[in-house]
Amino acid sequence: MAALTRIVARQRAEMDRLQDLAATSAVLERAKGAVMAQLGCSPDIAQEELELRAKNARRTLLEECWITLGALAPPPRADSEQTSAAAASAWAPAPAPDLEEIDAAALGRLGRALVRVGTPHDLARCLLEQLGPDVAADAVMLYARLPAGGLTLVGHAGLDETLAAQWSQVPPLAGIAALDALETGRPRWLEDLREDGKRYLLIGDPPERWGSRAWLPVVTGDTADVALGILRRREGAFPPRVRERLQAVARLCAGPLRTFGTRQSPTPDAAADAVQTVFDRLPVAAVLLAPLRTPSGRVEDFRIDAATGITSDAMGRSGRELVGLRFLECWPEISDEPLWQGCLDTLAGEEPYEGEPFARQQTVAGVSELATYSARAARLGDGLVVSWGRHDPSDRQEQRLADVQRLGNLGWATWNLVTGETNWSAQVFAIFERDPAQGVVPLARLPRLALPEDVPVLARAVGELVRHGRPCDVPFRIVNEDGIRHLRVVAEAVPDMDGTPVEVHGFVQDLTAQRSAELALVASERAILTQHGVLQAERTVAARLQDALLPLPKQPVRLAGLRIDIAYLPAQSGLSVGGDWFSAIELPDGDALFVVGDVAGHGIGAVAAMALLRFTAKGMVITGSSLTGALARLNALLLHSRDPHGSATMVLARYSPERRRLKWAQAGHPPPLLVRAGAARYLERPFGMLLGATDTPHYEEAEVRLEAGDRLLFYTDGLVERPAESIDRGLERLAGAAAPRAATGPAPLDRLLATMLDPEGRDDVCVLDIQVPRPRDIER
Repeated sequence: MAALTRIVARQRAEMDRLQDLAATSAVLERAKGAVMAQLGCSPDIAQEELELRAKNARRTLLEECWITLGALAPPPRADSEQTSAAAASAWAPAPAPDLEEIDAAALGRLGRALVRVGTPHDLARCLLEQLGPDVAADAVMLYARLPAGGLTLVGHAGLDETLAAQWSQVPPLAGIAALDALETGRPRWLEDLREDGKRYLLIGDPPERWGSRAWLPVVTGDTADVALGILRRREGAFPPRVRERLQAVARLCAGPLRTFGTRQSPTPDAAADAVQTVFDRLPVAAVLLAPLRTPSGRVEDFRIDAATGITSDAMGRSGRELVGLRFLECWPEISDEPLWQGCLDTLAGEEPYEGEPFARQQTVAGVSELATYSARAARLGDGLVVSWGRHDPSDRQEQRLADVQRLGNLGWATWNLVTGETNWSAQVFAIFERDPAQGVVPLARLPRLALPEDVPVLARAVGELVRHGRPCDVPFRIVNEDGIRHLRVVAEAVPDMDGTPVEVHGFVQDLTAQRSAELALVASERAILTQHGVLQAERTVAARLQDALLPLPKQPVRLAGLRIDIAYLPAQSGLSVGGDWFSAIELPDGDALFVVGDVAGHGIGAVAAMALLRFTAKGMVITGSSLTGALARLNALLLHSRDPHGSATMVLARYSPERRRLKWAQAGHPPPLLVRAGAARYLERPFGMLLGATDTPHYEEAEVRLEAGDRLLFYTDGLVERPAESIDRGLERLAGAAAPRAATGPAPLDRLLATMLDPEGRDDVCVLDIQVPRPRDIER
């Protein structure tokens, strides 16, 4: 196949070369004929003259041929004698640039590309391809002068069809740059959008779409009847080199344009008329297409050479009205549909294209109805025949049945138990991956296709179906190239008058995807249950460990003459316990130590870190360490623990009852709240960094003297934090809830917690409520 492919590629390349050579030869022969008519010489002398001109002007022979053809005088018009000499002399063409000053290689490429140009549209597309990279051209327009003085758009590229239709005809008005270029014979360079818009009517929707544009007269013979427009999105002036290039291109295009002008309007010959006559009698919608290629050989559209009478396009044209039009002009939506690619593939190969059915709304006898069609493309010589067939209701029903089988991955099957006749749908062959040429598997041999462990169950069900007519619905498995497939067969028997089964019909369905999803779901549920059990066990262990390490007193604690109410509330959601903790102990010298802390995270790790910090902090203070020294050592301990990335907040306070002095330090913890004389305020925090944040921490102490009746709250952030709310808002709420009211006095801790806690869920909460009794409270 590879060798054949290379041979075909070489043949196609040779065919393209021969076609280019033939087209080039045709241009050369026309130019030789023009020189022979001018000089009255022989063909050999005419060719020598062309070669000499090309050499002296430093042009290729093909360029010289095009220029020679473009310089021919036009045929005399009927009204030429009535044209005044003054009007003729008013037209003074601008001197053409010296082509030897222009890039010879670029013009040589353009000259070779022009040999494949057959229409003004082809010329516009060729110019856009050749000029786009060099002069930044984004669109090309070709206007021809009408006898009445206006312009008609004969070719364009880079414009959308809507804009081209709007500017297809231009009346002989003032302020048209293309007309101005033709009347003066000089290019018009429109390089300043604002100033040019005051003088000319600019093409574009909006006109700002093109930042600069140029209109150049194309001189064919003694007059200029065609204006070449170059439109650029880029703003600014055309550089001198680009101007010279465009003027040289306009002169080079005169030859092809004159060739177009001398061609007669195509009239159908006998063969073409016979083809159209045949198409007139066809009872289907069909068109005969001829490919239209770019200079590079790419198919950009098709020309309609014949059309049946019932074929109609989007504009309502039908039959012979479509002949000569372009395929995408009649059906522009096809460019985005599979039919377009199918046409290209069919033209490149030999296999016809069969499209999938599609629905179209159409009007029949004034009634709108939805009809189903299928498109088909087949080679016919060098062209294509594209036809559309409408499906009748039975065809649509069959298509729906095929869609059901395909979407449900199932197929029907029948076995005649009397005649032995069997039949499977195509989907059953696909499910079993069986070649239809091998035929249908008999019903008695169907169990042999299953896995050995599934054979007994399937064989028993088939036997009951054949002998006693009992319906069956049996799952079984087979093995194919993709592995194990899970199938299901559902069948029933059709009995005769005596009740003996004579036919079996049913369906086979591939349940592999469904079964795989079920198995994946079961595995996922098992994994979730296992994980839930692990998390529940971890929570139980952590909760028990926390209860052992952090026992809660059942009654208020009295230390150093203070009353301390303690509350610890775990989180309301989640399977893990947190790392909040407290300590309230009496030191050997009679002072009281208060600690409240919060370890980041939840679970066993958080409980372990909590225990480490809680007991170490108490030990350090009992053995004489200062509060700031204890925090510094705890920071180092946390950095070198099993979780070097862990962190914690903490507040340490030491109360001396003799002077009622409270010294305290903190590490990134919320400040204590002091309630005194009916007012609540937060103590100003001394400097202190989060534990575990750095190996060079700095901590400071603060001191406050308590008075009788004072209330001091130490707490963790779970008391004041709520989702989507600033912590400052929570601190304000706590201060308001803790301030005593004249009628009821300070709120007890349980009522304070009820006010503060978020009903929709919360984090762990730990609170030490420290109260300094009044003398009358001590007596009681």
